[in-house]
Amino acid sequence: MFRIRRIYDQVLPRNKAALKQCEEILRAYFKAVPQAELERLAEKLQNPLKTGFRSILFVAEDGRRKVLGLALLYHDPQRHFSFLDYLVTGNQLRSSGIGGALYERVREVAVELGARGVFFECLPDDPARTPSPEMLKENIARLRFYERYGARPIVNTLYELPIRPAARCTPHLVFDGLDRGEPLAREFAQKAARAILVGKYGHVVTPDYVRDVVGSFHDDPVKLRELRYHKPKALTTEVPPLPREPIALVVSQRHAIHRVSDRGYVESPVRVSNILAALEPTGAFERIEPKHFGDGHITAVHDNGFVSYLRRACELMGTEESLYPYVFPIRNKARPPKELTVRAGYYCIDTFTPLNRNAYLAARDAVDCALTAAGELLEGRRIAYALVRPPGHHAERGAFGGFCYFNNAAIAAHYLSQHGRVAVLDVDYHHGNGTQEIFWERPDVFTVSLHGHPSFAYPYFSGFADECGAGPGEGFNLNLPLPEELDGEGYRKALAKALRAVKDFGPAFLVVALGLDPARLDPTGTWTLRADDFAANGRLIGALGLPTLVVQEGGYRTRTLGANCRAFFDGLLAPSAV
Repeated sequence: MFRIRRIYDQVLPRNKAALKQCEEILRAYFKAVPQAELERLAEKLQNPLKTGFRSILFVAEDGRRKVLGLALLYHDPQRHFSFLDYLVTGNQLRSSGIGGALYERVREVAVELGARGVFFECLPDDPARTPSPEMLKENIARLRFYERYGARPIVNTLYELPIRPAARCTPHLVFDGLDRGEPLAREFAQKAARAILVGKYGHVVTPDYVRDVVGSFHDDPVKLRELRYHKPKALTTEVPPLPREPIALVVSQRHAIHRVSDRGYVESPVRVSNILAALEPTGAFERIEPKHFGDGHITAVHDNGFVSYLRRACELMGTEESLYPYVFPIRNKARPPKELTVRAGYYCIDTFTPLNRNAYLAARDAVDCALTAAGELLEGRRIAYALVRPPGHHAERGAFGGFCYFNNAAIAAHYLSQHGRVAVLDVDYHHGNGTQEIFWERPDVFTVSLHGHPSFAYPYFSGFADECGAGPGEGFNLNLPLPEELDGEGYRKALAKALRAVKDFGPAFLVVALGLDPARLDPTGTWTLRADDFAANGRLIGALGLPTLVVQEGGYRTRTLGANCRAFFDGLLAPSAV
């Protein structure tokens, strides 16, 4: 058994190991490929548009993470074609198995990206142009394999013209029309041939050589070689829809035990059940059981004394009672209040976030869910969703509030930061004061928040535009406070600005603190975003192409909560993010 996985970068240890195996496979298969070219494989993934092509690498791995084959595809978004540079497996590209699975994935992605066809090179199956019987046999097998998908060499051109006079085993340029039923237009083929020759051979060919080859495309439409190995009815030309990698969905298993029945307390268990009811029928999510992580992950971002107090205070509460902070002593680290009831105000920022027996248990379980989802990214998953409650982005290093006890997004971001720089994008209606405070002096985690201006929106004391971090973290916090009345179009303009800043930071991971309270008629907000606005926001975020962890924050209009969440993920999975 094997699975096809896309490698996006060399940040993760698992990806680094896979890239090294890819280099070894290519070195063994293409002995003439220069070492420098092999080493550029990782660079092409990291700077996908540096040469004008977008680089897409797929690997076939077995259960032990051994790479069994690879396919390296380039996509030219301006000329709307794809170029398959390498497709290598241990089974010589036989018509089934690993080679077939890799090539089918290549075709699926090319269609998804809007390519009008896939070009690639194959060495000739002509005995007069092939140095040895062994190579001839291999070339025939390769061209027979691709012909089964309708891909055939272009004829009546000088593409096989040797770069050097003595060379004779020069490749065909092969074209796969992806079952579009369209003839290969000469102008399109010429543009693709020029881009391939310059991009792949620009260091060895002359401008005159490129001009002569491109100018030799006289037929319009360009002709392909007649079928040589298969009858028309035996071809496998249909390209099925691209099967997407499911989003890892980690749900707070004990979230429902945290139930506050007091009038006006909108952070209720129905929030999670409504979201699940909307997401699970889509088939786009895979439920992952949360793993337990040690308290060290919490105390890495939260004060030890605060964590200890929260645990002890909740343990001492009865099952049906809640303690609301009502006294807020000025924080004096040398003389904190001794009474637990008084000390609640020492650690809290408001009067409406209660302590009770189950608050700590639910918050602790939410942390495990966020870390489990982050771990899925480290395993190579592209998108993971921690559907948790209570939320977390208002929890500071040493304080709780705003329905938040532990800062799930910040804890997960710190965990990911051990493997690369992280951007935390907070799209909740309210400012993520806790996340800002935790990373205030850190340059490795960029925090950006879009929220209602603190002149009218909770938490009132933070979220101003001039708050940009301090010390080593100066310039690594961006606040975009927005007006009280705002529609989807106005929000997208601000989001585009935030995403430009994220892109300039160049993170390895993106953590999205997903608040759904910008929605129309949310009881805690004043904006008017609808489902199509959340979908548009998801598309903008997904277009960054980053490994993305989504952590649930606010959103309290339960009638539309599920639909808005589903729309957001539909956008996040849009083709622009492929």
